[in-house]
Amino acid sequence: MTMQAMEAIFRPRAIAVVGASDTFGKWGHRLVQRPLQTGYPGAIYPINHRRKEILGLKAYPDLASVPGPVDLAVVATPTETVPQVLRACVARGIKGAVVITAGFAETGEQGARLQEEMTVVARSGGIRLVGPNCMGIWSAAGELSLCFPKRPKTGPIAFVSQSGTFGVSMAQVAATQGYGLSKFISIGNQADLEVSDYLDYLAEDDDTRVIVLYLEGLKDGARFFDTARRVVRRKPIIVYKAGRSAAAERAAMSHTASIAGSAAVFDSMCRQIGLLQAAESFHLFEMAQALSGLPLPRGNRVAILGSGGQGVVGTDACTALGIALPELDADTARRISALLPGHAPAARNPVDFAGSHRTALQEAEIIEMFLKLDYIDGVISNVPVSPQLFDSSLKIDPDAEDLPEAVRIAVEGGRRYAALPRKYGKPVICLRFAPLENDIMEAILGQGGIPVYSYPEQCARGMGALVEYAKVRRRGEPGG
Repeated sequence: MTMQAMEAIFRPRAIAVVGASDTFGKWGHRLVQRPLQTGYPGAIYPINHRRKEILGLKAYPDLASVPGPVDLAVVATPTETVPQVLRACVARGIKGAVVITAGFAETGEQGARLQEEMTVVARSGGIRLVGPNCMGIWSAAGELSLCFPKRPKTGPIAFVSQSGTFGVSMAQVAATQGYGLSKFISIGNQADLEVSDYLDYLAEDDDTRVIVLYLEGLKDGARFFDTARRVVRRKPIIVYKAGRSAAAERAAMSHTASIAGSAAVFDSMCRQIGLLQAAESFHLFEMAQALSGLPLPRGNRVAILGSGGQGVVGTDACTALGIALPELDADTARRISALLPGHAPAARNPVDFAGSHRTALQEAEIIEMFLKLDYIDGVISNVPVSPQLFDSSLKIDPDAEDLPEAVRIAVEGGRRYAALPRKYGKPVICLRFAPLENDIMEAILGQGGIPVYSYPEQCARGMGALVEYAKVRRRGEPGG
């Protein structure tokens, strides 16, 4: 029943917005407007007993009046009315509900009683609900946004957030920086569905490859860690745990009715079962991006190719995360040095291009040399040189037959480069300090699952996540 209800929530064929409004800025207005303007393909039934029409849609006085079947109810009515709204949902056979309304357990004893009543009504009637006190959801599969005014980029990262506004803001920033989402779930007070339920669902979700969590506290820690232990063997889970200080713990209780608990115990359990932890909130997406499309390394030994300063900073960042940079053997060093300009320092690791002019094909050749080495498990490099680096106005069709020679070489080099992670089963991560608009090289790299970051430290975190999750997967193998 839970999985069926989850499908009703994340792939609804029709939604009813209970508490719909034609007043701009009200929640009931947003919850009709957002699905409309982000392309939700199903039926939307606004429920408002005072209005005949809202945002061009026929409005209905109550759920009983809706003419067609409804999979998901979106509730934005006053707190004390929510239990009765859910009784009406039960009568209509609705299986999923998203309760936006706040004022429940996070406010005190009276709110906690209303939350308990609401939960009993939902569960006894076969409804599973998200929230209350949440900002809604985004589902790429269902093409449904209750929380974003602009449709985010679709991708393989599912983001489950205990905070609504902060979570939505993080997800929007992530989308602007190119991180694609399969799901966003603002879980609120978790009156019914808890983070463990979402983990179970996302483990089976074909659109999700990496699960990202922002947590303030756990309702049932034992269940969470038991569920996460199972799920992390299939998909990586990255956690940012807030509420670590005494002051933040008090804030978490009044925010989402969460008991933050001991940070030391939480950290210890994460290490035991293999959850990856982000030191800062936005590190979640940097780590997830690498894990979403690259093969896992066999060890922690990495080569770096780039400018001198990039190599120094990248080496420091990698070393801080326990990533090793083995020195190149004499034969490999000699062959790589032959591709460098005469003023470049001898190839070691990292390798310094010394600001030389080179082609994407030359860079791909060096990266392939690295990946052939049995003592190198992954590579961090700059983005291969693109013609658009010298002329940003260029519009390039990589499949055109009449490409200029320099552009053809760049495209050929980029494609060879992008194929390397799959060819050798080793990850490659790229750096570009200043992104180029409509850059053909980044698009080609993306087809090979190679992420592009803006700072060496981000590259190191991406590689570090791959190294750590590879250890988790090996622990689950026979003899691991």
